[in-house]
Amino acid sequence: METTTVKAFAAEAADKALKQVEIKRRVATETDIEIEILYCGVCHSDLHTARNDWGGTVYPAVPGHEIVGKVTKVGDKVTKLKVGDFAAVGCMVDSCRTCSSCLDDLEQYCENGFSGTYNGQDKHLGGKTFGGYSEKVVVDEHFVLKVPANLDLAATAPLLCAGITTWSPLRHWNVGKGSKVAVIGLGGLGHMAIKLAKGLGADVTLFSRSTSKEQDALDLGADKVIISTDEEQMKSVKSRFDVIIDTVPYIHDVNPYIATLNTNGTLVLVGYLGGLDPILNTVPMIMGRKSVAGSLIGGIAETQEMLDFCGEHNIVSEIEIIKMQEINEAYERMLKSDVKYRFVIDMASLKN
Repeated sequence: METTTVKAFAAEAADKALKQVEIKRRVATETDIEIEILYCGVCHSDLHTARNDWGGTVYPAVPGHEIVGKVTKVGDKVTKLKVGDFAAVGCMVDSCRTCSSCLDDLEQYCENGFSGTYNGQDKHLGGKTFGGYSEKVVVDEHFVLKVPANLDLAATAPLLCAGITTWSPLRHWNVGKGSKVAVIGLGGLGHMAIKLAKGLGADVTLFSRSTSKEQDALDLGADKVIISTDEEQMKSVKSRFDVIIDTVPYIHDVNPYIATLNTNGTLVLVGYLGGLDPILNTVPMIMGRKSVAGSLIGGIAETQEMLDFCGEHNIVSEIEIIKMQEINEAYERMLKSDVKYRFVIDMASLKN
């Protein structure tokens, strides 16, 4: 298969800083769209992959799955976008497209495994896929999204992961006008959960361990902030919420939050992968038909729906723009939660 060489930033080992490299991209096939990457959001998953925190990273690894750019080439059979259009790519670049999940527009749950935008299976060139920390990307049109014209391009990038990760459970659990929603944690995911739930018409509460987050949450649209370490405050929201979006990315005790769900309420984990400790107590769940669930990104149709909704309601992420050359420092800051609320790389810096 014909390829071209492009500049990128890659991790070459778990303990090494990311640095500039050259990678191969396929030349667009008849169903492909080639995108010049203008902005790429920085997600915790990028850092976990670069440092092999989850195991399975194949080096060199080029992270980045919150991609916004301009269409520079389209294959002969492409109908979705044309050259010059603004386009986006999220966490997936392929799936089997034939299993029941894929046929149901749930490619993220592909029974044969979807191809991640980076460190996924590259069906065209073999080896692993390379992500958005690069000059351009070539993706099958099915997995490319249209960006509403009114949205700020840089601030749109995090919608492709942080946005859809919180939108999908809000939609699946039918959040709308009058719903009572709580969000645990105010970071990249949490701030989007507040904005999107508010956009859907919900009454929104932030659970935080820190009083310093209170004003920020209210500024983002939260109606109330509950300090989760304060027993009296926690009692005040007993049996209140229809849905809780739990964005905390590390192991934590979810039991105190179960008491704040109403009958039939659901706590949805979107930030943490792994075993729960302390163990989940099922008594309050059984006594109120309460659920603890999980949710992973969203399908392509649902992601487009989210982008269109954000276009209508003018919802974007709160971002700090960095140069590609500042990525290693950004990772260190991200580990200290020293960003409000998402880093976005201006990929023009890669041309320097």
